[in-house]
Amino acid sequence: QLQLVESGGGLVQPGGSLRLSCAGSPLTLRYYAIGWFRQAPGKEREGVSCISENGGRTNYADSVKGRFTISRDNAKNTVYLQMNSLKPEDTAVYYCAARYYYSDYLSPGQYNFWGQGTQVTVSS
Repeated sequence: QLQLVESGGGLVQPGGSLRLSCAGSPLTLRYYAIGWFRQAPGKEREGVSCISENGGRTNYADSVKGRFTISRDNAKNTVYLQMNSLKPEDTAVYYCAARYYYSDYLSPGQYNFWGQGTQVTVSS
């Protein structure tokens, strides 16, 4: 069973940056496409970004295009989400998730394994 652990969340001022990490164990992440999702209080979970198994394909929600960058280092069994120019509306719990085959479609229901989430708060 693949287990995912997110880290890197925290409190940041508007305009600031954070880098989230998603580490996999005990299985290797290289065979999985990975997605990042977020859920704000009172809102549905929404897709943020996803990356294919070898990192060759990525997709982003319109709300984060040009500000967030997803990447992966399969040698370190880790996927990253670099978040720049953060806005208060980016405040949410961020989750990483894994699925067996890549799709541009950021649908939570198509992901098989989930981490426990990490809180990101953007506030002055």
